[in-house]
Order: sequence, then C-alpha cells, then structure tokens
Amino acid sequence: MKTDDASPVGPLVTGSEIARLAGVTRAAVSNWRRRYDDFPAQAGGAANSPLYALAEVQAWLDRQRKGQEVSPEVELWQAMRAAFGEQMVAGLAEVAAMLAGARTARLPDGVATRVEALLEREGPVDLVNGLTERFMDSARRAGSDQVTSERVVRAVCHFAPELPPDATVFDPACGIGVLLLSVTQGAVSRCHGQEIDADSARFAQLRADVLGQPGVRIVSGDSLRGDAWPDVRADLVVCDPPAGVTEWGRDELLLDSRWELGTPSKAEGELAWLQHAYAHTDRGGQVLMVMPASVAYRKAGRRIRAELVRRGILRQLVALPPGTATSHALSVHLWCLRRPESTGSAEEIRTVRMIDLTDNSPEGSLEPRPDQVVDVPLIELLDDTVDLTPASHLRTRHRDFPGEYAALRKELDDEVRRLAALLPGLKPGVRPGSLDGATTSVADLARAGLVTYDGPEPVSASEQLDTDYLQGFLLSSVNARRSTSASGTYRMDGKGSRIPRMDIADQRRYGAAFRALSAFEEGMRKVGDLSRQLSEVARDGLAAGALMPEE
Repeated sequence: MKTDDASPVGPLVTGSEIARLAGVTRAAVSNWRRRYDDFPAQAGGAANSPLYALAEVQAWLDRQRKGQEVSPEVELWQAMRAAFGEQMVAGLAEVAAMLAGARTARLPDGVATRVEALLEREGPVDLVNGLTERFMDSARRAGSDQVTSERVVRAVCHFAPELPPDATVFDPACGIGVLLLSVTQGAVSRCHGQEIDADSARFAQLRADVLGQPGVRIVSGDSLRGDAWPDVRADLVVCDPPAGVTEWGRDELLLDSRWELGTPSKAEGELAWLQHAYAHTDRGGQVLMVMPASVAYRKAGRRIRAELVRRGILRQLVALPPGTATSHALSVHLWCLRRPESTGSAEEIRTVRMIDLTDNSPEGSLEPRPDQVVDVPLIELLDDTVDLTPASHLRTRHRDFPGEYAALRKELDDEVRRLAALLPGLKPGVRPGSLDGATTSVADLARAGLVTYDGPEPVSASEQLDTDYLQGFLLSSVNARRSTSASGTYRMDGKGSRIPRMDIADQRRYGAAFRALSAFEEGMRKVGDLSRQLSEVARDGLAAGALMPEE
C-alpha cells in the first residue's frame, strides 16, 4: 500500500490497490469512478496515476457493499474457470468472440448469461480489458511467462519511438497481444502479429476487434519455421520471445537468409528471434527486443553480438530492474536495434548507449540518472568477449578514480610506516647454531603432554611452553627441512622438529619477536595487495582520462 506521510488525509492507495481491496479488476474501479458521483475524489498522484485516501475508499466500499460479496466480475471468472479449466485462453477467446458479435462464439449458458449481465453495466471494451487484466494477474501470481508482464510492457512503451499514424508495427511472438496492442494504442494503421498458440492468437485478434483496431492482423503459427508475414517490413518490431528454448528449428533453418549476422547456435534461440525481428524492419526501422541478461555475455553468441556492434545496428541496451519479468526476480535486458537508412549510409555510429536500471524499483522511474547511463565507443565493445552487460561498462565510466587513488595511496603509506614499527629489535646471538645444542624434539613434548594438536598447528598445553615460541622455531629453515617429506610436502606438525630448551621468560621474549615477524609478514602481504590495487586504479584512471600526471 502506498502512503504519503505529509498528506492530511492519511495513507493513499492506487486504483490497483482499490481493486484488490474489493476483489475486482482495475477496469471495474474505473467504471465506479465514472458511474458513481460519490466515489472518493482524487487526493494525490498525477492525472494518469491518481491516488485516493484509503479511509475514504474503505468508507465508500462499505456504503456500497463493495468487496463484502462476490462481485459479478469474480462470478464470471469463476464460471469460466469451471467451464474451461486450464484452457482459459480459449475461454477468453470465446468471450471476445461474443463481444465482437461473432457467430462462432461457443460459450456455456452459465458463462454467456453472466457476460450479458455485465454488458448491461459496462461496455465490451471495459469487459474484455478487465478479463485480460485478471488473466495477466493470475499468470503473474502463478509465476508464468505465458504473457508479457505489465512491467515489461511499460518499459517497452517507455523506450519505444514515437510513430506516425501510417507506421507498421510487428510482433512475431505476440502471445495474447498485450505488448503489440499496448505499444500501438490504436494510433497505428497497420499492426501484424504471429503466435504459435492458436487460442492466444485468436483471442489477441478478437480483442483487437472489440477495441476497434481494424488495422490489426494476428495469425497463428511458428514464426521461425513458418513465417506468415515474409513481406512485412515494419517501422517498429517489438518482441518478448520465448527464453531458453533450444528446439527452435536450427537444423532445418541453417541456410535461412535471415541469419545475416551469423547462424545462431542451438543454445542461442534468443539471437535467432532477434535476427528474425531485424529481418522484418524497414530502412530506419527499429527493434525493441526483451532478452535474458545472459544473452549479453554468453560465449556462443559472441560473433553475432560483434556484428551487431560493428555494423552500428545495436543502438542502446537497457538493463531493467530485477522483478520486471513475471516469473523471476532476475534482471532482463531491452535491446534496441535500428536498421540503417540505406546501404553504405553516411550516418556513422560511434557508440552504443548503455543504461543500467538494476538499482531501481520495478515500479519506479524508467528515466536513468546521469550515473546510470553511458555512451560506450564501439571499439571498446569489440574485444574478445563482446560483453554487452551495461553494469560492466558503467562501473568503469562512473568510477571515482581520483578518490580511489588517494584513499589507496594513503592506506599504503600508513601500512608501510606501520611495518617499520613492527620489526622487532634484534641483536647478535650468543649461541649460534643453538638448534644443534640443547634441544628437545616435538615428539618428546607431545608425549609429555606439553603440546596438543587440536587445530591445524601445534600449540602449547602447558604453562612451561610458550605457543609463539614453539611455532616460531617450527617455521625456521632447519625445522622446515626436518618437516619436509621426500615428495616435498611440508608438515608443520612434524614430530621430528626440535626446539631449544629455555626457561619460560626467555621463551616469551622469543615468542614476542616471532609474533612481530608474523605480523610483519601479514603486513607485507597486505602491502602487496594494496600495491596491485593502486597500480590498477592508476593505470585504468590514466587510460580513462580520469587521472593525469602532475606537472
């Protein structure tokens, strides 16, 4: 539920949230707004996305007894579910046929009666849109990709170009027509679609008829294996193709003329759909294609991606927020292609625009912030991987190289100064070669119960023995030779190792020195890591123009 803490009327809700409260569709809520003079007035939001005071809405629903009994819309849906079961798309098509006045409509009496009753309260357009919305919502809650999600539709419509009335729009995998009919909104004279599921294609066509869009022509069939529109050249092609399908017909389509950018591998069905869509563009025509994020970097599609970049066909790639797709929370990409106006056109494409919206809410703004967009030169994309993932290019472009360089340099300076203080003060010893003198083997210490092996390294089990003293001598080169097997494997817990005999006070002095040396070695490893990071930041910053040498 949306709230507005600054609002004097309390929490605010959208039309969708009112529909959920009342158990009806958003179309029904729109009808209430028009039909009832006492429906709560808009309390916030924009004209196309109004917000209402929750308290006022709840009071109105109580007065009207909305949501307290099963609505006619819900009764119709329940009757359709009982009649058609899992074949709900076929049921939707029959209802749309009845609404369109087709004599072929075959609805059970119980369903037909409820449709007629609802038509007395709302028009055919509101009814068919309400049923479509309810079906999409049920598909979303079931985690199905059977229909394009509303969020994907919103993103495609946002990035779609403005089209003239005489434009041609095409969707080769249109499903129930949600994306195709949404992107055109009835303002385009020619719309073509194809869908492999016959019931979905029939419903999409009949819904267009009910909506009064005579220029829409949708047929059933397999677009890749049996293109029903071979001569269509569109100003805009939109497509949300099936993802992860390997049986798309590669073997029988190896010599197909649509693969002008390269023959897709069996695992790259999405790139087959991409080229099919591109083959249907007119000169200057554009493609908006919804793609799984992995298509941007998979090794198998590298050559086709390179051709898209090299020829200046790929103009923009948008990483949409996670959760935009229906059935999963992963990010999907929107690929934006454009066919050159003519062969050998003077137009020279130098960059691809990369937009990364993955930090945004799926319901939030689709307008990128300055730090979410970058124009990447083509030459930078044409490397060994041809990785088109927006995030990988934005990280470099918007990286704070001066800040990183200064912070790493200070950290390195501080660590080097700390290292000098870590080194223990050492003086010449009075017993050179003492390990060959009065010593004790670790095996004897273990038998006496002074050493234990509870962890990976031996430790003292007695107040008579200092652990740092023990481990420091075990790491000496003499004991390292004793603890190394014939195969060259070092064993720190080697029972053959020997340590000098000293009283506990001397042991602790040696132990402190060994501890300091261990800390020094750890610091040196950190200095090495910092040095590598500092060199990388400096080199990349100089190359990117974010850093420059001092005079």
